[in-house]
Amino acid sequence: MGTWGVGSFDNDTAADFADALDETAAGERESLIRSALERAADPADQLDAADAERATAAAALVVAQHPDGEPTCSNYGPSEPMPEIFADLRVLAIDALDQVIAQSSELAELWDEAPNGPKWRQDIALLRAILDPPIPPQEEALFEIWRSRRQAAGGN
Repeated sequence: MGTWGVGSFDNDTAADFADALDETAAGERESLIRSALERAADPADQLDAADAERATAAAALVVAQHPDGEPTCSNYGPSEPMPEIFADLRVLAIDALDQVIAQSSELAELWDEAPNGPKWRQDIALLRAILDPPIPPQEEALFEIWRSRRQAAGGN
């Protein structure tokens, strides 16, 4: 496992995913994020480690746009601005994260054998907790006002 930390982008697969996002046209980035989440959210027999790592990185990008989320600050995350994340991706990210830590996840199995496994699970649980429950509609409207002001001021 080409992993150097427990962070969402602290592995080769997620760093490659971030590079792919940076190299993709802005209008197509949301599709890459959605695809990564959909592959992991599908309750297949076994979720391979690479799909789980991409889904975790994609979920971190969804969390970064949540009012309670924090920006992805990893040196290995995307450097290009991410598209506005649609509300349905929050639910999809929750489903994907549930599969990432499920018994049928190769990545969870690998982390359960690692000394930092409990910290990794804690970080996944934090991402999931931020997304669940989804933002109520009135808070969503306030968040959109905040986001537009932030973008007008030159923030991501």
